[in-house]
Amino acid sequence: MTPPATCEDLARRIDYPLLAPRLNDEQVVEGLQLARRLGVAAAIVRPCDIDLAVRTLQGAAVRVGAVCGFPHGTQNTATKLYEARDLLRRGAREIDMVIGASKLLSREFQHVQAELLQMAESCHKEGAILKVILETPWLNRELAIIACRCAERAEADFVSTGTGFAGADYPLDDIRLLRSHVPEEMGVKTEGVTTLEEALAAFEAGAARIGSPAAAAILEAWRKQQSAPSAPAVS
Repeated sequence: MTPPATCEDLARRIDYPLLAPRLNDEQVVEGLQLARRLGVAAAIVRPCDIDLAVRTLQGAAVRVGAVCGFPHGTQNTATKLYEARDLLRRGAREIDMVIGASKLLSREFQHVQAELLQMAESCHKEGAILKVILETPWLNRELAIIACRCAERAEADFVSTGTGFAGADYPLDDIRLLRSHVPEEMGVKTEGVTTLEEALAAFEAGAARIGSPAAAAILEAWRKQQSAPSAPAVS
């Protein structure tokens, strides 16, 4: 993945998550307004906040996203589909769905594939993006590759390394693994990025998007870096 060329380019590669369970409505609105000022790609909210997010970001370039099957993907397929379709009906334009890691670990690949096919169809019917969260810290290499193949067959838009709640923040090896096993047109996303250095390392490894609650600090660090005077040439 090419490094960002401008601060605006960097912002458009960041998803701003508002998923902490203790956030109240006022804090969610503050986060959404910050996402709007920063010009990030999307603000990702809890399902209970989708109406608030759609109202707050009305007319903004920032896309409204929501999680589905969060945080562990243990809901059955019917429940995930109902949740996603309700979110889409309410205005979500990006769905970050947690894959059933337990089904992958049980090698129930047909179940995983059928779920992803239905989820992708529901999202794309509404013009929405589907990001499939794999939770790679729980998967071995073989299962991560199989999950990528399932996501590719479903024509998902992104695969993501995880929710950020399973450890191994911005795992560069996992980013490289996913990037090498999905088609070029499919993006790779990672969570847990907190600094500009981590962000640039994730992009270099192949990530197209990062999820970061530290978006403001990352963008400010970029501005400072770009405005810093260049070192004089050594004769």
